[in-house]
Amino acid sequence: MRKAAITGSGVFTPAQTITNDELVAAFNAFADTQNAAGAEPPIPHSSAAFITSASGIERRYVLDKEGVLDPDRMYPRLPARADDDPSVMAEMARDACNAALAMAGLEACQIQAVLCAASNHERAYPAIAIEIQNLLGTTGFAFDMNVACSSATFGIQAAADMIRAGSIDRAIVVNPEICSAHLEWRDRDCHFIFGDVCTALVLEADDLAQGPRFTIESTRCATQFSNNIRNNDGFLRRTRDQMEDRRDMQFMQNGRKVFKEVLPMVSRHIADHLDSEGVQPDDLTRLWLHQANKTMNDFIGKKVLGRAPTPEEQPNILQDHANTSSAGSIIAFAKHSADLAPGDKGLICSFGAGYSVGSVVVTRSGPA
Repeated sequence: MRKAAITGSGVFTPAQTITNDELVAAFNAFADTQNAAGAEPPIPHSSAAFITSASGIERRYVLDKEGVLDPDRMYPRLPARADDDPSVMAEMARDACNAALAMAGLEACQIQAVLCAASNHERAYPAIAIEIQNLLGTTGFAFDMNVACSSATFGIQAAADMIRAGSIDRAIVVNPEICSAHLEWRDRDCHFIFGDVCTALVLEADDLAQGPRFTIESTRCATQFSNNIRNNDGFLRRTRDQMEDRRDMQFMQNGRKVFKEVLPMVSRHIADHLDSEGVQPDDLTRLWLHQANKTMNDFIGKKVLGRAPTPEEQPNILQDHANTSSAGSIIAFAKHSADLAPGDKGLICSFGAGYSVGSVVVTRSGPA
């Protein structure tokens, strides 16, 4: 059975950023207005120090800064588009995919499958992936998939399996994440968590790849149901008797339970995956982990390696991008993989709502 390889990566970032100080100023102005109107319980102020301590995040990219920072609004303003215009997600994806194709040295017409894997999709149908296929000019087929923050690694496994089976030779896994639109920016416990981005990876049969690549040695996915991270929005919303702006229609989580339950699950998943492949922790040159929270990553890295990982072994990007859901581990991979030498091994891992966890063991191959 042939292997698949990652031969190109691309990252689209919006032009606008929000620093912690800017975000805190807007949130505190909102809190002051609500408290003056008699909010019960009173809304406590946020602070940049609190955000950095709680998450490691310092700034985030967003599609619309003005709407988020307006204390009377506090969510992005993205104008409606005509049906014949590209959707926001497809437009983001086109940029990321073109960058990944350029790195791989491929033309879009050589791609036979597009998987749009993200935590939320702009619409139910037609699939965003098919629109991306149309914008790029790829052949074959396309489909959307959603496994929340694990969508990218689940997408990699799906594409790699198709290549291994011989049904396709090449695919793009693309992850457009407009997290700013499903975040409740008025909730002190989570108003700082997310940012917007789009990532893309080109996968092709290892025997067809011409240049540097990361050969996919093994993939593994797992799920376990939990309601502790959720977003209850969806098409059935209009069938409910109460149509007000319900809090559970945006991102919600029980942070304490998530920490307690997800960390052991992910650490055990990675350890079992490595053991099944005969890979020792010391064989890993790099860990590209899901970028949700620095404390979580530090805990997992230490469990996997048996010691605290160095910044080079486990690069974090969330200080600049915040949590970008499924795209986080792929940003880390895209920005911190070029320095690996042939034969170096690494592991991509993402995890989140579901609960879900996906891991990918890769080896740097091809010319240095």
